Amino acid sequence: MTHNILKPVALLALFAASGTAGAQTVLNVSTWLPPAHGATMAQNQWCEAVEKESKGSLKCNLLPKAVSAPPGTFDAVRDGLADVSYTVDGYTPGRFIFTQVAEFPFLGDSSTATSVAYQRIYDKYFAPLGEHRGVKTLAVFTHGPGIIFTVKQPVASAADAAKLKFRIGGGNINELSKLMGWNTTLKPATDSFELLSTGVMDGTFFPDESLQSMRLGMVKYATTFPGGLYNTSFVFMMNKAKYDSLKPEERAAIDKVSGEYAARLFAAGWDRTDAASRDIQKTTGVQRQMANEAFVNEVKAKQAQLEDKWVAAAEGRGLKNARAVLAEFRAETQKLK
Repeated sequence: MTHNILKPVALLALFAASGTAGAQTVLNVSTWLPPAHGATMAQNQWCEAVEKESKGSLKCNLLPKAVSAPPGTFDAVRDGLADVSYTVDGYTPGRFIFTQVAEFPFLGDSSTATSVAYQRIYDKYFAPLGEHRGVKTLAVFTHGPGIIFTVKQPVASAADAAKLKFRIGGGNINELSKLMGWNTTLKPATDSFELLSTGVMDGTFFPDESLQSMRLGMVKYATTFPGGLYNTSFVFMMNKAKYDSLKPEERAAIDKVSGEYAARLFAAGWDRTDAASRDIQKTTGVQRQMANEAFVNEVKAKQAQLEDKWVAAAEGRGLKNARAVLAEFRAETQKLK
């Protein structure tokens, strides 16, 4: 009799164990960029890598719409509205200081070089200081070199730019624009189509790919700079409580495909879509010109002030020898060219 009672109990325990072994932990993933954008596709690739490394224990649920407007994404992930997402550090001015190291003029001509160098510097100097406290930082990265795009007239000088109104995304380009005397408004990338199509803004500062991903067919002129007029720092992040709740082997799977691995994923996507956009611009008649020496020198003159300001702010937040850190970042970027 006892033997017969135990049989179903044992079977129940077996089924419960099987269910636990096959259970998946779901990560709710949010993006505020279009599905075909390089950053969205890179995030999807990361999800595939996580599922593979965790042997199916972790799986991403791609949310049908963003859990927040771009400027609120950091707090949305911190508060658990999504488990994983990315955002632009400069969308919340003054909140993040160390990240601006990756946003200065003339840093590099590819997202890969700047992103990998940035990740290495971040791990070495910034991560221990916890500027992204409240979330688990999975990676940091940048877009490609920043360009001046305009609708109705080319920009051949700083004086030309001063006559126009521009949308910008925040960070160091916001500070540089103030020093240059330019009329700029801080708005998310996703607002660009409306601002340019309605004539509220005359142009925008963007990497190449954004002409396609943001549907900016009205843009007719581009002014490029060696190494970019600016760059933009992104953070790829996870809700810290969610990360801490995972099994050790699941955290190990995430760690393995984060850091430089993830930075390279996002950077490769950006470089690929930048190149594709340049090809499309040739067929759509966008007139491109490289800024002349005088224009570049005008920017360089203000860049020195910008760097001085950053050094003071970064050291005020506990970063030692900030100027040397900036020099090391530039040197690392050059090595990765």
